[in-house]
This record gives sequence, structure tokens and C-alpha cells, in this order.
Amino acid sequence: MEPLSHTTGPRTLDRREGPYGEVVLRERGGPGGEIHEIIANGCFLMDTSDGRSERLLMDAAYGALGGRPDPSVLIGGLGVGFSLARAAAEPGWSRITVAEREQAIIDWHLSGPLKRISAAALADPRTTVLRADLVAHLHNTSDTYDALCLDIDNGPEWTVTEDNHSLYSPDGLAACARCLSPGGVLAVWSAQPSRNFEDSLRNAGFSGVRTEEIRVARGVPDVVHLAVRPA
Repeated sequence: MEPLSHTTGPRTLDRREGPYGEVVLRERGGPGGEIHEIIANGCFLMDTSDGRSERLLMDAAYGALGGRPDPSVLIGGLGVGFSLARAAAEPGWSRITVAEREQAIIDWHLSGPLKRISAAALADPRTTVLRADLVAHLHNTSDTYDALCLDIDNGPEWTVTEDNHSLYSPDGLAACARCLSPGGVLAVWSAQPSRNFEDSLRNAGFSGVRTEEIRVARGVPDVVHLAVRPA
């Protein structure tokens, strides 16, 4: 999830009303070519102008596993596809699952302009895309993962829909811990640091809580919050 850069004005490519509100795919001209952006309920989510945040999200989670053999990962949110593409570029992941609740976003990757970012990753036999709400999936699944990489909001304190607030609550963090294998890593992208969220992670029983910064062109850095489920 990156801030908008200076470009020519956007045009709407697709607009859909779904069970969670409106999602829009827009295109605008940039110095290096066309940039695509996703808007949800009028809130800018992310665009294709950069991918440093998403790459760090995946790299930090993988690195925090400390060389665990054949780890699995659940990515919360397909977004513009940078996280999935980064995961598929790492041969160490044995299983890559993506939970995406918006059919429109899945369609934009399967047959729309975002296919250029995710096509190879979606064709990877390790990859499974679930049409599912992440919060519901965490509460209902019996699967466990070695890493959870979550990028469904602009941060724990800036959610896209009201329902997402529950993910960062004690009950939501308990569901995250339950879906992690012992020693597994939770990585959460945020547009800004949150000491309150760090405290929430510790209160939920996570260890090794830390925050990594990603410098952006302007404003405060983006961050990735990292925490480990104790073995």
C-alpha cells in the first residue's frame, strides 16, 4: 500500500458494488508507464507505482522464520499482486495461500490489467487463491501456517471496513495465533507505526514484537509489524 505519486489524472477501468461496499480499479499515467490503483469505499488502498512495502512484508516474514524448512504462508489480501509475486519468487515457500474477499480484485488479476504482475505467481502450483473474507477464514479454518502476512487495510488503526477492526482485537489476534504453527510469524503492513498495536500483540501472547520501517517518497514511513507465536 503506497502513497500516490505525481502523475496524470486517473480514469476508471472498473467499478463494482459488492457485499463489502464499492471497489474501483483506476488507471493513471506515470513516468514509467501506466499505474493501476485500487480504491475501496472511497479509500485509496494501493497502486502499482512501487512494491517495496509488499516485498518487505514477505521478506521480513520469511527471514523471521530463521530457515525453517518448507514453510507455508497465508497472505491476507491479493491487492495489486506484489505480495503474491514476491512469495512465488521465493523457492523456499512450500505452500502459498491467498485469501481475497473481493471477486472483482480476483478478476482483475485473472483477466484484467493486474495480470501482468501476478500471472506467473497464480500459475505456480504452490499457489491457492481463496475467495474468502480473511477474518472469517482465520476463525473458521482448521489449517495452520508458518507465516501470516496481512495487508488488507491501511493499518490496524485505519481499516477499510468496520468489520476489519475485529482482526486487530484480542479475539482477532487470538485467531491469528491459533492459525500459526508454533514459532510461526505474524507480519502486518501498516501506513504508520502503532505502539498500541505492538502492545496488543504482546498482550495476545506474541513474542519478538518489532516494527520495520519502509521509507517512502513523502510523509511518515510505511511499516511492517512482526510478531512470533511462542513455540
